[in-house]
Amino acid sequence: MFDVTVAPAPGTFNAEPAREPGAYAALVREIGEDGAGEVRAVFWSETCARLQLFRTLSLAQQHARIAREAHSLKSAAGTFGYARLAALALRLEKTAATLGDTEFRDLLDQMDAAYAAARAQEPQG
Repeated sequence: MFDVTVAPAPGTFNAEPAREPGAYAALVREIGEDGAGEVRAVFWSETCARLQLFRTLSLAQQHARIAREAHSLKSAAGTFGYARLAALALRLEKTAATLGDTEFRDLLDQMDAAYAAARAQEPQG
């Protein structure tokens, strides 16, 4: 759908907007209001499940799966303009094999916060 490049400097994730307001409008232009709404609903459901899944996976034993899941999350979040969540997912994708457990848990906490911030900025109605 959209080609998204997200690579902020480490430590600047809170500087990224939780949501780029024009991204959803672009999706609506491309696939229509009904389609965009349906796809967004699936995104919220799958993202919630994926964030929960990360907490059940063993970083030491499943870093490749974690990286794949993070890649999928990065792409989906970018499609909808959730820049902060996409940036954090990119970081997880690129560093899953080298993160320590504490860094991993901290990153997951940041991703949960970015998800909550994106949901809070979502237009109602």
